[in-house]
Parts: sequence; structure tokens; C-alpha cells
Amino acid sequence: MPNPDLHEESHLKVLRILEANPDINQRELAAAVGVSLGKLNFCLKALMERGFVKAQNFRNNQNKLSYYYLLTPRGVAAKAEITARFLRRKLAEYEALKSEIDSLKAEVADMPANAKARIN
Repeated sequence: MPNPDLHEESHLKVLRILEANPDINQRELAAAVGVSLGKLNFCLKALMERGFVKAQNFRNNQNKLSYYYLLTPRGVAAKAEITARFLRRKLAEYEALKSEIDSLKAEVADMPANAKARIN
């Protein structure tokens, strides 16, 4: 079963990049997000179906495959919500990791000197 947090993280990456670079092409966007072109297409389609992104043809462009990807007002609001959730999740992960590091440091400090020497 896919991890919904990773799915949401991919959506956030796409929304952030599109907001800064609306004329980016799909190959460049896939590379920037770190996913395959197929996964990017799936992600873009989902964002468009939810009304977060709309694709608009470049005007007067001979290449009919060129688009601007624009965040809709709904997409801007969704990006803010997803960013807030992502930040809360990452802060919780940071606190859990910090706690684990502190516990490991205490455990190492309590070890006899000969055991510490083997660790280093």
C-alpha cells in the first residue's frame, strides 16, 4: 500500500516548483521532483482533477505540447495546508530523532571506557 505521506510530499514538491516555474516542462519537472515521467503525469493529473493546477497552452507557440502550469487559488490554499502538515510531521520526526540521539549519547556515556574505545 502506498504511503500517503510520500504521495502528499510529491504533490507538495510539484506545487512548489510549479508556483516558482509555471513554464517548466514535464521532463524538467520530473527531474526536479525526483520521480519518473510517468509518476509525474499521474501526480499532475491528480492535481488538475482536484482543481489545484490548470494547464494552459503557450500562445502563438508552434509546439502544441508547451504549457504553463498554473496554481489555481484552490491550489495555492492546498499548498499552504500541505506545507503546514508537512512541517508538523517533519518537526515531530526531528523531535523523535533528537530524543533517540540523546538516549544513545547517554547510553554511550554510561559505557565502560574499553567499550567506548571499540565504538570509535
